[in-house]
Amino acid sequence: MSGSQDFIRIEDRYGAHNYKPLDVVLTRGQGIWVEDVDGKKYMDFLAAYSAVNQGHCHPRLVKVMQEQCARLALTSRAFRNDQWPLLAQEVCEMTGYEMVLPMNSGAEAVETAIKAVRKWGYKIKGVAKDRAEIIVCAGNFHGRTTTIISFTSEDQYKDGFGPLTPGFVIINYGSIEELKRAITPNTVAFLVEPIQGESGVVVPPAGFLRTAAEICRENKVLLVTDEIQSGLGRTGKLFAFEHENVKPDVVIVGKALSGGMYPVSVVLSSQEILGVFQPGDHGSTYGGNPLGCAIAREALKIIIDEKLPERSAESGVYLMQKLNEIKSPYVEKIRGKGLWIGIVLKSSAAGARRFCEALQTRGILAKETHENVIRLAPPLNITRAEMDQALDIIREVLSK
Repeated sequence: MSGSQDFIRIEDRYGAHNYKPLDVVLTRGQGIWVEDVDGKKYMDFLAAYSAVNQGHCHPRLVKVMQEQCARLALTSRAFRNDQWPLLAQEVCEMTGYEMVLPMNSGAEAVETAIKAVRKWGYKIKGVAKDRAEIIVCAGNFHGRTTTIISFTSEDQYKDGFGPLTPGFVIINYGSIEELKRAITPNTVAFLVEPIQGESGVVVPPAGFLRTAAEICRENKVLLVTDEIQSGLGRTGKLFAFEHENVKPDVVIVGKALSGGMYPVSVVLSSQEILGVFQPGDHGSTYGGNPLGCAIAREALKIIIDEKLPERSAESGVYLMQKLNEIKSPYVEKIRGKGLWIGIVLKSSAAGARRFCEALQTRGILAKETHENVIRLAPPLNITRAEMDQALDIIREVLSK
C-alpha cells in the first residue's frame, strides 16, 4: 500500500469526518516544499495555518528535538525541569512581558486567558461573583472548545454542542462605537484578533486596535490579543499588534512558537494578571514540558536570527503587488498584511474550493476559507524565485 487513494480510503473509513482536506497525502517536507506519497512536490502556501513560519523540518529544530527527546521529554509540572525556566525568561525578555504561562494547543491558551481575565476581574477589579463579561468580535476564530465556540458567530461551530457558556458579548469587528456601547461595569476584557484569519484574512480599519486599547484602559478593561496565527512574524512584525504601536494586557501565542514540530502555546501578561493563579487553580500535564520548551526556545531564535518578520514584510509587499496586477474576472479584492493574504473572489467565481483544487494540480497547496476566499500564507523564508514560480501558477488559475 503506497498510493494516495489507498491512504484516503483508509482515512475515510476509520477517521471521523470533521475535516474536508484536499485530497493530497503528504509524507515529507523541507522549507516551503512538501512531497506526497506518490512523489509529487508542492509549494505549501498554508504553512499549517502559520505553524511552520520557519519552514518545514527546519534543521535547527530537528537537531534540538532529537537531542532533547533523547535526554528528557516530560516531567509534568509536579517537578521542575531545566528548559521551562529558560523559555520563560527568553520569551519575556524578547516580548517585554513580565510573566508567562505555558500550555500546548492554541485553544488551551485561549481558555487560559479567559480564566485569567475572569479571575482578575473578580480579585482585582471587583466584579460581582459570576458576572464577568468578555467582549469578542463577530467573525472570530479562537478555537474549538465548548467555551470558545460559545462566543463564535458561526452557527455550524455551535450546532449540536449546547448548552453554551455564558458571559460573552459579540460586537462587529472593527467597530469602535459598538465596543464603547458594549462595555459595562462587569466587562473584564476585550478579546480580539488583530487580523481575523479564519474569516478570510480580514484587516480592521486603521487605528482600530490603538483606539480600542485606549478605550479599554479608560474603562479598566483588559485588552487581550489572540496572536496564535498572526504572531511571530506572519504579518511583517513580531506581533500584529505592533503595527498599531499598542501593548495589549494579555497576548496569546501558539502555532509557530514551535515551528510546527510540537504543540506549544503560552499566555503572556503582567504579574498582576497572571499572578491571580495560585497552585491548583490551573495546569497542564504537558504544559511547560522540557521537549516542547527546548523546541520553542530554538524556534524563537530562528525567527530572530533569520529576520523572518522583516522578510515577511518585504515579501508580503512584493506578493501583494504582483497579485494585484493579475487581470482576473473572478477576483473581487486582495487584502492582508505581510505574508498573510486573502484573495476574495466574486460570487460568480462559484467558490474558492475549485480554485484551490486547481492550484493543487499545478503544485501549490492553499486552502479556502469562508467559501469565497483563497488564503495564502507560505513559510516566511520563501525566496523571491519561489514566489515568482508560485505567481505564474496563481496567475494561470485566476485567469482561466
